[in-house]
Amino acid sequence: MSQTTLSLHHIIRESSLQKDAPLLIMLHGYGSDENDLFSFASELPQELFIISVRAPYPMKPYGNAWYAINFDAVQGKWSDNDQAKESRDLIAKFIDEATKTYPVNKNNVSLLGFSQGTILSYAVALTYPEKIRNVVALSGYINKDVFPKSIENKDYSHLDFYCSHGIVDQVIPVDWARQTPPFLSHLNIKHQYSEFPVGHGVVPQNFYEFRDWLSKRI
Repeated sequence: MSQTTLSLHHIIRESSLQKDAPLLIMLHGYGSDENDLFSFASELPQELFIISVRAPYPMKPYGNAWYAINFDAVQGKWSDNDQAKESRDLIAKFIDEATKTYPVNKNNVSLLGFSQGTILSYAVALTYPEKIRNVVALSGYINKDVFPKSIENKDYSHLDFYCSHGIVDQVIPVDWARQTPPFLSHLNIKHQYSEFPVGHGVVPQNFYEFRDWLSKRI
C-alpha cells in the first residue's frame, strides 16, 4: 500500500494489531528507493507496523538520495552535510506525522537503515532520542557533522542499537564502522555490533540476527 499524504512518500505493511502497534521505519541507501528494504517486511514480526520511506532527492536516471555525495572529493567521499541535516529533521517530522496518522505506539518506534539510511538513522536517534527506541544500523557509519552540539547532555539511556557491517565493504570501509561501538559506549548507549564476510550488503545470517534482536525489543 502506498501513501502520499504525509511529507515523505512511503509504502506500508499493516500490523496484526489493531492499535498501539510497534512502528518500524525503513530508510534506504543512496540511489535506491522505498521498495529496497521493504523486501524484508514479509519476514519481520507481524505485530510490527512497517513504513518504508523514499528519500527526498531524486537522482538520474533513477533512485533517490537523502543527501548529495561527491565521489571525486578528497578522502574519497564528500557529503552535503546541510542536506543531511535537512533530511534528518524531515525524518523527525515524518515520525510525528506517522504516529498521528497510523494506529501505532509513538513510544515504540524503531528505525532500520541501510548505508546512507543508517547514517541518517544515527543522526535522527541522537538528535531526537525522545522519538526513537531502537535502531537497526546496517552498513553505515557515524557522521558527527550531522549531530547537534549538545549530544553529551542528552539522555540516551533508553536507546538500543544493532549495528552490522561487511568486512569487505567496498563502499563504506569497515574501519569507519568499527569506530561506532566506542562512540556509542562513550554515550552509554546499549548496542550490539556484528561483522559478516560480505561487501556492501546484507547476507541471510545478518538478516536473521537483526530480526531476532528486533523481535526481543518490540
